[in-house]
Amino acid sequence: MAVAGANQSTFHLEATENPGALIKDIWENGMKVCFAIKRGTTVEYVAPWANQIDMALVMAVEPGFGGQKHMEDMMPKVHWLRTQFSSLDIEIDGGVDPDTIHKCAEAGANMVVSGSAILRSEDPRSVINLLRYVCSEAAQKRSLDR
Repeated sequence: MAVAGANQSTFHLEATENPGALIKDIWENGMKVCFAIKRGTTVEYVAPWANQIDMALVMAVEPGFGGQKHMEDMMPKVHWLRTQFSSLDIEIDGGVDPDTIHKCAEAGANMVVSGSAILRSEDPRSVINLLRYVCSEAAQKRSLDR
């Protein structure tokens, strides 16, 4: 991946028995390291690795296909990560749209994956701008609250 020009690699913690070795391989290839966790994985599983990764991705849907409904019960995972690791990039993937972005950003997500909401919109640019604005405003509020 690095030879092809990738600068980051995201992998599901559930997909490896040895996250430490995979982290090392990714770093040695000059890429950022990103963890993804599925709905059934406890967020505390990220803790031992948090100082070795650049981003944690919380899945708010079951991975596999687009257009799924956002699972709001994943927001406590985002919030826990934000309170424990204030400088870690935290991304949310799944059902992120103009109706769900506020709760995602308030929980602590500073990065989002939004496919269907953008691609199916009559005005994709306005959706992107809204998602970006809400995340930015929430991040500024968090920094003022510290």
